[in-house]
Amino acid sequence: MSQTIFDIGAIMGMLAHRSPFLLVDKVIAYEKGKSLTAIKNVTYNEPFFTGHFPKVPTMPGVLILEALAQACGLLTSQDTGIRADSGVIFYFAGIDNARFKRIVVPGDQLTLQVTIDKVKRNVWRFKAMASVDQEMACEADLLCAFKQAPGSASAAGAPLAEKSGE
Repeated sequence: MSQTIFDIGAIMGMLAHRSPFLLVDKVIAYEKGKSLTAIKNVTYNEPFFTGHFPKVPTMPGVLILEALAQACGLLTSQDTGIRADSGVIFYFAGIDNARFKRIVVPGDQLTLQVTIDKVKRNVWRFKAMASVDQEMACEADLLCAFKQAPGSASAAGAPLAEKSGE
């Protein structure tokens, strides 16, 4: 059994996502400035399973990618100190080299591993992999960027990127 480093309460303090779109249940490993490993428990009562697919419930690939992006957001939140209530959102900006190797079904535990590849200004590039029982389900290179949330108070003083990845 893996040790929990950040539980759901801590995750909700770092990410602006909420149910039913919060796709990370806990963080089990974190190395500052480098990587993070999180867990998504896939259960039959997830709202997307009613339509994807009714007789063969399968987690949509786009939601696996979203779960990976949320893990990237957690890593970045820890590295920068930007929190869910800061008025700054860490948006998904791009996906490269996405590959799906295994379907994900109810009862699976999705392990989300993300590693910082490069940071340039407010754009972060990650190597990301989702697996079930150490079998790769999805891998991709993800780009994420900081933006002021529409309608939010100024996030003056919030550090946007303190790394130079060149």
